[in-house]
Amino acid sequence: MNNKQRKRQANILKYSRKIHRMTGAALFVFFFIVAVTGLLLGWKKHSGGIILPKSFQGTSTDLKNWLPVDVLHQEAVAVARESISPNLSLELERIDIRPDKGMVKFVFVEGYWGVQLDGATGELLHIERRRSDFIENVHDGSIFDYLLGTGNEQIKLVYTTIMGGALLMFTITGFWLWYGPKKVKANSNRHQSH
Repeated sequence: MNNKQRKRQANILKYSRKIHRMTGAALFVFFFIVAVTGLLLGWKKHSGGIILPKSFQGTSTDLKNWLPVDVLHQEAVAVARESISPNLSLELERIDIRPDKGMVKFVFVEGYWGVQLDGATGELLHIERRRSDFIENVHDGSIFDYLLGTGNEQIKLVYTTIMGGALLMFTITGFWLWYGPKKVKANSNRHQSH
């Protein structure tokens, strides 16, 4: 390996180290948040209902025996107004129909509240706080869209692009910081043996 090649590899190492350090310093808090929320989301089904609420069993798994969705929705709204807050926004994030459980969940946007009803009888099975949804929104940055009321998830898109790009940059520069010195050393040893 000639001096020009050695100098080029040394420069690549120097810039890789600088990019790695600057990216890590600039995004430390965000990487920490992504790591912690990622761990929590990985464990959500094994949290004993603390992170992800338990899905309760209804009386019938046959959809023919179920009440119409609009009737179930009216019941969920009544439960939300009566048991959560009379001022709760009734905007739904989603309706989660679980025929295998005989149950339907109405998940409200405001406050991450959910109401589980028996699909056949409309009876209340459980009122839940959707901590897993909140953690997921923090994890992917959509919490900022939620708090600022932006539509189309623009902030989430920018956030995930920055974090994904930074993680890719970390992977590339980290690999080079590990591999580069080995390559320089191997080339030096080869050069000395000639």
